[in-house]
Amino acid sequence: MKTNANLLWVLTVFFVIVTFVYIVWNLLDHGAVEWAGTFMLGLTAVLMAFVAFYLGKVHAAQGGELPEDRLDGNIDDGDPEMGFFSPWSWWPIFLAASTALLFLGLAVGYWICFIGLGIGLVALSGWVYEYYRGMFAR
Repeated sequence: MKTNANLLWVLTVFFVIVTFVYIVWNLLDHGAVEWAGTFMLGLTAVLMAFVAFYLGKVHAAQGGELPEDRLDGNIDDGDPEMGFFSPWSWWPIFLAASTALLFLGLAVGYWICFIGLGIGLVALSGWVYEYYRGMFAR
C-alpha cells in the first residue's frame, strides 16, 4: 500500500506538470487558456493527491505491512473471514427490485416510489429477521 501511495504522489506531480505545460502550450498556440482541458488536468492532479493521501493515512493507521503487501506473502496469508452470508436468501433480490422501482419512480412518476418503498421496507425487514423464524431460527 505504501508503494501505491508513492506511485500516486508521482502521478500527482506528473499531472501538475502536464497541466502547466498544457496552459503554456495553449497560450503560445491560441493566445488564450483552454479552460475545459485545464480544469480536467488540474482536477485529475487533485484526485491523485486525494487518493495518495488516503492510502498513506490508511498505511500509517494499519500498524505495519499487511500480508498481501509483502513480496514473500502467500495468497492464504491475507484471506480473512469475510462474514456470514445466506446462500439461499431471496430477500436481496426483492431489495434490488424495490430499488429499481424507486429509481423508476424518480424517472416516471413519484407514485411508483411509494410502491418501491413499501416493498423495500418489507424486504429489508425480512432480510434482517430471516434467522428469527422458521427452519433456521437461532
